[in-house]
Amino acid sequence: MKAIGFKTSLPIEEKESFIEFETVKPVPGAHDLLVKIDAISVNPVDFKIRQNSAKDTVLETPKIIGWDAVGIVQAVGEKVTLFEVGDPVYYAGDITKQGSNAEFQLIDERIVGRKPKSLSIEEAAVIPLTTLTAWEILFDRIRISAEKDKGKSILIIGGAGGVGSIAIQLAKKIAGLTVIATASRPETIDWCKKQGADYVVDHKNLISTVREAGFEHVDFILDFVDTNAYWDIMTELIKPQGHIASITGSSNPIALNSLKSKSVSFSWELMYTRSMFQTEDMIEQHHILNKVADLLDQGILKTTLNQILNGLTVENLKKAHQLLESGRTIGKIAIKF
Repeated sequence: MKAIGFKTSLPIEEKESFIEFETVKPVPGAHDLLVKIDAISVNPVDFKIRQNSAKDTVLETPKIIGWDAVGIVQAVGEKVTLFEVGDPVYYAGDITKQGSNAEFQLIDERIVGRKPKSLSIEEAAVIPLTTLTAWEILFDRIRISAEKDKGKSILIIGGAGGVGSIAIQLAKKIAGLTVIATASRPETIDWCKKQGADYVVDHKNLISTVREAGFEHVDFILDFVDTNAYWDIMTELIKPQGHIASITGSSNPIALNSLKSKSVSFSWELMYTRSMFQTEDMIEQHHILNKVADLLDQGILKTTLNQILNGLTVENLKKAHQLLESGRTIGKIAIKF
């Protein structure tokens, strides 16, 4: 099968930052689906792993990355019960295994959902990783529920990005929260409003613009940009007994003591935790993706697709990575095979 990968971590402008090669089509294990991929999406995690996973080394076998895909089940493992050959599926992958930048991929059925029927392959390809991340951070980490939290305020830092775009929708349409999202350009402000944000504030002057919008403090804060850069701002804006959650990691130690006087909770979210550690509730991602498919088919949620590239090529992957590395993309980029 055709695949695109890399043997060493190089700047995206370098000729061999991605290489095309032929490799053996994999054979399903017990819980695996073999999926013929029709479309993928590209996420910031892709370029971060490309930049860092093969530094100062040359791999014998090229590393295939990519963690969003839509395709058709071609074969199943002996213990598979959730899907059959011919089923259209979508998923966000497993960071410990070869990725979706290839014609075929193995994926554990427990982290796969049925493709939303109403969406094109490109519209569906951009959904899994960002939506699982946003769903888990809202409902598994902070444990928000519409019954007890409806009407409360949430600040989403990075509203126009991939995760931010769907987090706005989930927070507004599923949890019933009052959503404040950050954006600064006219086009990103407009995008956030279209996703359902009640207020859009400037991340460059976050404390003052949140308070100008009428919020002295907010109940919840989601950081999708930079935990260290926004830490002091978040600890100032969070309500006593509120909850801050982040997906971005931290290059420096975080001053958790600054949350103590307010009894504020803090959570990390990593979408790969369940598959990486084969957790007892790993199948929950299958259930979430199916719930999201229903919400998309009902028109409650909408795709965050904003750009399509055509063809599984080195050139298209380089272009997608360059766009993401710029930090100025809006919504999601899909590549149709």
